[in-house]
Amino acid sequence: MEQISKLEIEEKIIEALKTVYDPEIPVNIYELGLIYKIDYHEEDGTLDVDMTLTAPGCPLADYIVEDVRQKLESVKGVTSATVNLVFEPEWDQSMMSEEAKADLGML
Repeated sequence: MEQISKLEIEEKIIEALKTVYDPEIPVNIYELGLIYKIDYHEEDGTLDVDMTLTAPGCPLADYIVEDVRQKLESVKGVTSATVNLVFEPEWDQSMMSEEAKADLGML
């Protein structure tokens, strides 16, 4: 069986995160800066992710978190994913990538 490196798995994790969108904003959650921590444990394939939302009272929070978890668990090398919703630090627009700001016409 081909061994894939931790770096390759982490790249696939980021690719998977880039397929998840906040339904109210046409930019993926990774470029929005909503992912605070990606902690992949190579020895057992578990993954812990800390993420936030653009607004703490987001009515679609459960949907977004579940979408993230399912997409992360589909990455080869990930056996299970735990997605923690955190609100510290509070998200603001400065956390967005330059690409996200350009997509939203903020540059």
